[in-house]
Amino acid sequence: MASFALSGISKKFRRHTALNDMSLHIRDGEFFVLLGPTGAGKTTTLRLIAGLDRPDGGAIHIDGKDVGDWSAAERDVALVFQYYSLYPHYTVRENLEFPLKSRIRKLAPAEIASRVERVAKTLRIDHLLQRKTDRLSGGEMQRVSIGRAIVREPRVFLMDEPLSNLDAKLREILRSELKDLQMKLGATFLYVTHDQVEAMSMGDKIGVLNHGRIVQVGTPQEIYNRPQDTFVATFVGSPAMNLLPAAVRVGKLVVAPGKLEIPVDGDLARRVPSGADQVTVGVRSEDIMLGAGGGLEGQVYAVENHGVEKVVTLKVDEHVLKATVPARTAVEVDSKAAFAFNPNKLQFFDAKTGVNLYHGKEEGNHG
Repeated sequence: MASFALSGISKKFRRHTALNDMSLHIRDGEFFVLLGPTGAGKTTTLRLIAGLDRPDGGAIHIDGKDVGDWSAAERDVALVFQYYSLYPHYTVRENLEFPLKSRIRKLAPAEIASRVERVAKTLRIDHLLQRKTDRLSGGEMQRVSIGRAIVREPRVFLMDEPLSNLDAKLREILRSELKDLQMKLGATFLYVTHDQVEAMSMGDKIGVLNHGRIVQVGTPQEIYNRPQDTFVATFVGSPAMNLLPAAVRVGKLVVAPGKLEIPVDGDLARRVPSGADQVTVGVRSEDIMLGAGGGLEGQVYAVENHGVEKVVTLKVDEHVLKATVPARTAVEVDSKAAFAFNPNKLQFFDAKTGVNLYHGKEEGNHG
């Protein structure tokens, strides 16, 4: 297995800048998730690492060696796509054997058989080895596709939204299996997705990509609890973090005068930015408590039942807030509801730039 690093990578397609001075380091044996919206530059990053495209600037290192002049074969990385790259008229066994029969590898038939059997057993597709792949389900085809990558024993696995074409239940099962597989192999995975649930549940580290730039790198907990800016705050988490424009006044943060004012005392008084008269206050939905004595009041605009919990949408003037509460909480649409914020969980962002005002002070920025 291997570590790899991207340093100052830039890539343009005609007038479109896909990546802009992107730097990233992924450690040996790490499950790293590159998370971002459509068009952020995720697939371009994988293609550059794999050697399918060349960057316009910057360097790519695998195990400390500059691979800029290496071919895709020399880099020895495996790329798994969202569309299954299988030969439909081959059996599962023949598909798994195919990458081992290239002139580069020259493996003995016994070694090929051993690897295929081992991978098939690991992925629980050993009972399908004689079946043609055009007779497999979507989940089975994706397991075979992943198996074709594993059987090569590459230095790095690159995965481009491999679960996005599967139904929700199957995605959930394969998420768990892929993470378990990576840990068993001790392999280096770079996994690309736009799905923040996948990122949060699978990644050792997450890199959030937007418009070709890395916005933040951290553990799932760091990304969720200390977002670098308002983009990360709203992109990671479901529901998205509530963001409220507030005026900083003595003793309070004023969102809606007389209706939505947050008292500033105790520890919160030390955390409210000094020298700013306007900030954006961020609060996660689970850090809004409903109930009598909350001190604030809103109108219940919508209630979504999610089984063990409810997501309640509150309106205060033109401001809309989402609160996640236990399912047993009694709340009705169009009723009034008292609520309060957990003051220890409030985040503060620069009103103009959207940057978290405390991110760099609480811990080092990404690198």
